[in-house]
Amino acid sequence: MSDGAADGDRSPLAARPDKTPKTARGRRTLRALLDAAAGEFGDRGFHEAAISRITARAGVSIGSFYTYFDSKEEVFTALVRDLSDRVGEVVGPAVAGERDGLSAERAGQRRYLEFVRHHKEIYRIIDEAEFVDPASYRAHYTGTAARIAARLEASAARGEISAGSAEVRAWALMGMNVFLGLRYGVWGGAEDLDAVTGVAGDLISHGLAPRSPSER
Repeated sequence: MSDGAADGDRSPLAARPDKTPKTARGRRTLRALLDAAAGEFGDRGFHEAAISRITARAGVSIGSFYTYFDSKEEVFTALVRDLSDRVGEVVGPAVAGERDGLSAERAGQRRYLEFVRHHKEIYRIIDEAEFVDPASYRAHYTGTAARIAARLEASAARGEISAGSAEVRAWALMGMNVFLGLRYGVWGGAEDLDAVTGVAGDLISHGLAPRSPSER
């Protein structure tokens, strides 16, 4: 999926290659099914979710569902991949517009928290994926970490951050983002995200080491 694509026009990578829609109408239908699946799995969980309710939410027929997916398991797997792609898609432009690596990580974190506030279901769905589809669960996190690591490597090469293991740092930053999203996105909603990311950004930039008053 390319950064900034509208939902209705997004390339539907979540469908199986042999079921990828070839028309704009088909892409809209697939998008509606994935969005409906997010609502159904987010509200009821995988085991209580039903294909009939997914199609009802999407406003399409059962037959349309089976045009793109063979089972509830298959749409769940597609949804996990789609949500992972969407996180990268919404964070990417925020990161790309910043002047340096540290600013980019702060901007990406804020955009992620905004996304979570509007898509709280992502946490339940990703958490369930650990048991329903472990491969997709692992791919979600390894893919996200790889994107962060690539940014960090580029920032280090430009001299914007210190040298160090991009992989370890990426997983640490991702862990911070995940739990900030849980606290201030899923559980919260009223907190000032600029204040939250300001504190987190200071931690990213300066760590926990004490500083003199002139350095604060």
